[in-house]
Amino acid sequence: MERPRHDPVWLGIDVACVLVFCAVGRRSHDEGLNIAGIASTAWPFLSGTALGWLVSQAWRRPTAVYPTGVVVWLCTVVVGMLLRKATSAGVAASFIVVASSLTALLLLGWRALAQPRRRAKLSKRQA
Repeated sequence: MERPRHDPVWLGIDVACVLVFCAVGRRSHDEGLNIAGIASTAWPFLSGTALGWLVSQAWRRPTAVYPTGVVVWLCTVVVGMLLRKATSAGVAASFIVVASSLTALLLLGWRALAQPRRRAKLSKRQA
């Protein structure tokens, strides 16, 4: 059974992707994997994700790689980095590259994986 497009689970997937990105980053730098630590790392990026959902009106086409996924991803990275810079957190060039790459993989990847299933379901309905 296909989920309705307006189902909040799609936003939940994006939030989970950002949390995974933050947890992996904290783990790779031997920082604690506790709720407070992950929250302090994630809030700038989650703020960007929320803005991306608003700007792209993601609830209309939440599984679309373009434009929804691209806008959500770009907002996640740009707003996340700007908020980190504003709060004196690290924004080294290497971190920007790694964060951009991993969030692209996660935020665009799940949408890309969702596409073949949607097309298959649509073609079955038309047949």
